[in-house]
Parts: sequence; C-alpha cells; structure tokens
Amino acid sequence: MSKVIFSRENISFSKTLKQRVDEYFKSNSLKFSGNSSLYSKTIILVSVAVAIYTAAVFGGLPTPVNILLCILMGFTLAAIGFNIMHDGGHGSYSSKPWINEMMVLSLNLMGGNAYLWKQKHNVAHHNFTNIEGLDDDIDLEPLLRVHDHNPLKGYHKFQHIYSWLLYAFTYLAWIFFLDFKKYFTGKIATMTFKKMDRKEHIIFWVSKALYIYMFIVVPIQMLGWVNALVGYAIVSGVTGIVISVVFQLAHIVEHSSFPMPDDQNKLKTNWDVHQLMTTVNFATKSKLVSWFVGGLNFQVEHHLFPKISHIHYPAISKIVRETCREFNIPYNEYRTVYDAVASHVRYLKVAGREIVVPTAGGMAA
Repeated sequence: MSKVIFSRENISFSKTLKQRVDEYFKSNSLKFSGNSSLYSKTIILVSVAVAIYTAAVFGGLPTPVNILLCILMGFTLAAIGFNIMHDGGHGSYSSKPWINEMMVLSLNLMGGNAYLWKQKHNVAHHNFTNIEGLDDDIDLEPLLRVHDHNPLKGYHKFQHIYSWLLYAFTYLAWIFFLDFKKYFTGKIATMTFKKMDRKEHIIFWVSKALYIYMFIVVPIQMLGWVNALVGYAIVSGVTGIVISVVFQLAHIVEHSSFPMPDDQNKLKTNWDVHQLMTTVNFATKSKLVSWFVGGLNFQVEHHLFPKISHIHYPAISKIVRETCREFNIPYNEYRTVYDAVASHVRYLKVAGREIVVPTAGGMAA
C-alpha cells in the first residue's frame, strides 16, 4: 500500500490545539523534554534491573526467590522500555540528541534493536495508526483478527482467550524472529524503510550477541540449563504480556477505529483527528499506573505530541480535553485498567465472530 493522504478538514482544531500546548510550555518556561523526575526514575529502574540480575544469576538463592525475581525482572524490563527507551526513541528524554540516542539503545541491551524500532514505531505506527498494511503493530493475522479487513477464521472465536498466551510469546518473537525478518526483508508491514548503514549493521549483530550472552549463556553457566531457561521463559513471558497489554489497551478496544483510505489513498480526517479516532487513554487518574507505563496510559496525548516527554502528559491532557470538547471532537478514555482490559476482551470476542462496528463518539471527554 502507498502512503495515505490525510484530509485538510478540522485544520482550525489542529492549529488551536498546537497553539495552546505551545503557550503552556512557553508561559511556564518548560522544555518539551524530561526533567529530574524522569532522570531519577531512570536511576531507580536501571538499579533495580542490575540488582535483580546479579541476585538471580550470582546470588545462589532458593528457587522460589529466583522465580519471584524473574517475575520482577519482567516488569522492570517493560518499565525501562516504557519510560527510558520510549522517550529516548522519540527524542523527548533530553534536549541533547546524544543522550536520547543513549537512552533508546537501552532497547538493544534488552534484545531489541533501536534502529528497527524507530522505523516500526515512529514512522509506521505513529504516522499511520491502525491503518492496515502500514501500521505494523496491528499486523496480527492470521493469529488474531482485530478489524474487518482481516479474513475471519473459525478459531478466531476463541481469540479473546488464547490471545493472552500469544502475548506471553511476543517478546521472544520480537527479539528472535521479527527483528530478523525486518532486517533481511527491509520492510515494515508493506513499507520499505531506509537501509541501515555499516554502523547500524554492526550494532545490530553485536547487541544481539551481547544480549544472548548476558541473558542466556551466563545464566546457563551459573545456574544450569533447566534453571536458566525456565527463568528466561518467565522473564520474557512477563515482559511480553505487560508490553502487549499496554499497547492493546490503547489501540485495540471498543472505542478505537481502523479507518481505511479510499481508492485515491485519502482519508476523511486530518492527522490529529485520526489519532483521536484510533487511540484511547486508560487509568489517567492513577499515579502508579502513569509512573510504571511511562505515561503511555495518556496515549492520546502521546500520539498527538510524540516529541513531548511523558512527564508532561497529565498537564497537557487538560488542554487536549478542553479543545476536543470545544470543537466537538471525540476524546476516548477508560477510567481504570480493568475497564480497558474488559473492553479489549469484548472487542476481541466480537472481532472473532462477526463484523466489527466501532463505537462512535467519545467517552469521558
């Protein structure tokens, strides 16, 4: 599919929203990037990850304790991805580009690849959210059917049940299959991405090897095959479930839509309204959730302003809500994580059995 063209409608909404957000930062003398709260969170998360790894691999602790540590490591790796890597990848962690590059490379230490992630996430997902053939994040067929443009299979009627097992394997699939598929094909979904230079090729192979050494070889040497592989399965499974759920709650729920362009590859909405139609917030009143997921529960604000650090989302969400209300634009949100998970399950259940009819309008605007 060729890249789509967004409509010029609602331009006044887009201009007003951007002006108001810019004025907020200007009047409060704030930068778009992170501050001491983000930097302290970085220190905490990295320190916890190092401590858990050291204790689990070299501590000689009882098996039940190591299992608990592996579960905690899974949550910690996900949190590092949400908070440190994600802001760094969007260039919003710091006002200094080299610091952002250091932060996004934390993904390589966790088995992924920062270069490929930027192509997949920043280019494909953010520009063409929930558009089949362009947004690689919704390319889940044939295992899952998430919109009407996917063929319906008999086993999809059970997808709201077996999807949770699939989520546990997403991290492993990402590290050991999907990255290599993108690397060798040079494609994200149906789009060809910019080729890697020699430096990126070296980083790809060296970091993959280093990850395998640190997370598989060393634990096997210290703990034996069985203990090491069981521990790794727990870590990767927990990480996969947490990452998958946070994404699904933002884009694959009852109040998100999957617009398709017309024969001329044009959409009926402009880019900003498209983000509001395809993206949903959840649990924005919970400081604990916001801290852990790096503000990704404010997914609406993130998609509208991806170059602004997540620490500012609670403040600018007030501006976004008010502007949406003023222009009668839907602003979708689930009040709790439970509500969002329940909606995701209901959506998968319907999508696995019949035509999906997205709910119109907004929630809790």
